[in-house]
Amino acid sequence: MNIQNKTFIVTGGASGLGLATAKMVIDNGGNAVLLDINAKAGEEAENTLGKNARFVQADVADEASVQNVIDTAISTFGALHGAISCAGIGPGERVIGKNGPHSLANFTRTITINLIGTFNVIRLVSAVLQNNPTEESGERGIIISTASVAAFDGQIGQAGYSASKGGIVAMTLPIARELARFGIRVMTIAPGTFETPLLAGLPEDIRISLGQQVPFPSRLGRPEEFASLAKHIIENQMLNGEVIRLDGAIRMAAK
Repeated sequence: MNIQNKTFIVTGGASGLGLATAKMVIDNGGNAVLLDINAKAGEEAENTLGKNARFVQADVADEASVQNVIDTAISTFGALHGAISCAGIGPGERVIGKNGPHSLANFTRTITINLIGTFNVIRLVSAVLQNNPTEESGERGIIISTASVAAFDGQIGQAGYSASKGGIVAMTLPIARELARFGIRVMTIAPGTFETPLLAGLPEDIRISLGQQVPFPSRLGRPEEFASLAKHIIENQMLNGEVIRLDGAIRMAAK
C-alpha cells in the first residue's frame, strides 16, 4: 500500500513509538489520526505535526471511544486505510511480592489496555476497512499491532505485561487468515528496549545499562526505527500474518 493520500489511526500517537509513526505517515504524504488518552500531549502533537494530523482523546479499551476516533478519521479525511496500535502500559510486579500476591487489579488493567485495547481497535477498524474500494493490488487496508520481546522472553515481574503482549502475538495469524479474504493485512512488531516514555522515568545509568545489553547496536532502539519498519510493512504486500522482532538480537535475561 502506498502511504500517500492514505489515512491511518495511530494509537498512543501522542508520544514515543506512536508519535514517530504518525510523523512517518505524514512525512510520506498520508494523514494520521492520533488516538491517545493524554489530552495535553495529544494537542501538542497535533500542533507539531500540522494539518494532516488530527488528535482525538480516547481509551483504546472503550468501544464508543474508539468508534468516535474512526468516525472522526472518516469525516475529517474522507476515508480510513489502516491502524497502527502503539498504545500500552508496562507495569512490573512479582507474582509473590513483599506485600503479598500480585494485585489482580493491576494484572487486569494491563491485559485490558494492552491486549483487549489492541483487539478492540482491530475489530472496529477492520469492520470499516472491509468496505473500502479494492486497490489494483487487491488490498483494502492494513493493521499493525505492537507486541514486545517480553512476549517471548519475559523477565521476572513481567507476568502481566508478557501475557498481554503474548496475546497480541498469538492472535496475529488467526486474524490475518480471517481478514485475508477482504484484502486486509495484519502484522505485529515486537520491539526490544526502546527510547519511549515507559523507559524515560528510569535513571540514566539504568537506561545506558539496558542499551548495553543489546548485542548490536548496543543502545536503546529509537522510535524512528520502529516507524521505519512500520513504513516498510505498509508498503510490502507480502508481509502478512507475521510478528517481526525489532530488538538488535537481544534476548532478555530472567531479571
